[in-house]
Amino acid sequence: MTDAHDPADHADPAEAVDRAAAADRAAGAAADGPPALRFPFDATALSAEPLRTERLVLRPIEASDAADVYEYQRLPEVIRYLPWPERDRASGFEHTAKRAAGRILAADEDFVFLAATLPGEPSTDDPARDRVIGDFMVRVSSVQHARLELGWVLHPDFQGRGYASEAAGAVLDFVFESLNPHRVEAFLDARNAASAALCERLGMCREATLLEEEYNDGEWQDTAVYGVLRREWAAARGT
Repeated sequence: MTDAHDPADHADPAEAVDRAAAADRAAGAAADGPPALRFPFDATALSAEPLRTERLVLRPIEASDAADVYEYQRLPEVIRYLPWPERDRASGFEHTAKRAAGRILAADEDFVFLAATLPGEPSTDDPARDRVIGDFMVRVSSVQHARLELGWVLHPDFQGRGYASEAAGAVLDFVFESLNPHRVEAFLDARNAASAALCERLGMCREATLLEEEYNDGEWQDTAVYGVLRREWAAARGT
């Protein structure tokens, strides 16, 4: 007889757990099937029938929202975490008009911005209109791989009241229910603790930190990557 040892006697339990987790992920991915985005999607329909939450109304942003948008677009504490330069009023209005032109989701890099309006709060330039207190982006990361990206910005005067969670949760649910992505992701300045906490409340997991990915405001900045798969979203909602 030899004195050879069975390799199983020295198996690493952590490796076994990792293999089991990988097998579960592979099985889940196979069950999800191939990419099947419901494209093209025309967000103009959301102008007539906007998304409604308990306190907010979400509809495509319009060029006429520029005054409200500029009220947060111009603030240093807002643009600190966004890839936005400082803009004067004229260039800010032009930027809002360009964002408002996005209506169709059909190809990579297509985008739609949804204005979050607060009923009963008058607009800064037209008391007859409800004020836009923030906006929420849906952008196509990859049609081929059924990946969509979310982004958001909210006026600081309206932060700390749950509006961001309320709106972002509604947008995330709409995206999964109506557009059928395999994955939804968010990319944010790694210093942005508030947005990181929002991602986690939405059920998104921090998957990576891209070190010194961008050079903004005179310094190299890290990017945090968050994501959630369709089956994870469905499980969290019991669907």
